[in-house]
Amino acid sequence: MEIHQLKTFVTVAREGSITRASERLYLSQPAVSAHIKAIEETLGLELFERTPKGMSLTSDGQRLLAKAEQTLSAHRELIEEATRIRGHLTGKLHLGTGGNSNTEAFGRLLMVLSERHPEVEVALQHGSSLDILNGIRDGSLDAGFYNEADKPDADLTTIEVSRFGIFLAAPPGLVATSQPLDWQALEELPWICPISSTCCGQAAENLFKMHQIRPKRIISIDSEKVTRTLIAGGVGVGLLHAETAKDAQLCGEVDLICEVQKSVSVLFAYLTDRAQDSLLSAVRSILSTEPF
Repeated sequence: MEIHQLKTFVTVAREGSITRASERLYLSQPAVSAHIKAIEETLGLELFERTPKGMSLTSDGQRLLAKAEQTLSAHRELIEEATRIRGHLTGKLHLGTGGNSNTEAFGRLLMVLSERHPEVEVALQHGSSLDILNGIRDGSLDAGFYNEADKPDADLTTIEVSRFGIFLAAPPGLVATSQPLDWQALEELPWICPISSTCCGQAAENLFKMHQIRPKRIISIDSEKVTRTLIAGGVGVGLLHAETAKDAQLCGEVDLICEVQKSVSVLFAYLTDRAQDSLLSAVRSILSTEPF
């Protein structure tokens, strides 16, 4: 039995789906199925029940899952100890970054990491903040940058690298900027905002609940650049990060209607129980000492 097969077993158990596991592992679905079949044949046990909803652990599979997770953890610790014995840092670091996270901090980190530890290989994965957090928790990512408007979850160790606000913007002259705002009139306009798992999507949902509105048309766009273009083009109102919003206002492209969120943190995060990981320790050292 190979260690990568064990990782496949654990990922399928967590995801409950061959399809989702293949996406997490960057493997084809036939490859994931082959790994599971090989483990079951080696052990002489049926680990999963195939159901219309996906893959469900059998009682035998449930008993073995904890042992498999312990084995993967021990394997990771063995590699880390070998790295420490060799006296220099090597390995592959899987990092996630959101499309609207602080790209300057991310680029600076990669540059310094390359200078200090040239033998470390970095694999990047782009996604929403929710994608990054899911990746950290299921093990497909070692760490990542994501946006957080609230308090981070207790299972994460985080380092704040920057913060930003969020504004509601509209095409010039479309919305009266006098206070109080007419939220019923705003409800009639198209809204341009990303899905609710993003910081701007969450901010929009909070606005809707606070003012008891639900726009008749929501255009879901997960790109701030595209959102800015659509607002400037008169398509509708939308949410922009403060730096983008103020630049668009200075260019005469938009009117800023109100500040929606005063402070959203851009955090670097990893699982607290991996605090002794040598690669993560190196990244933590860079983020703690370098200006970002």
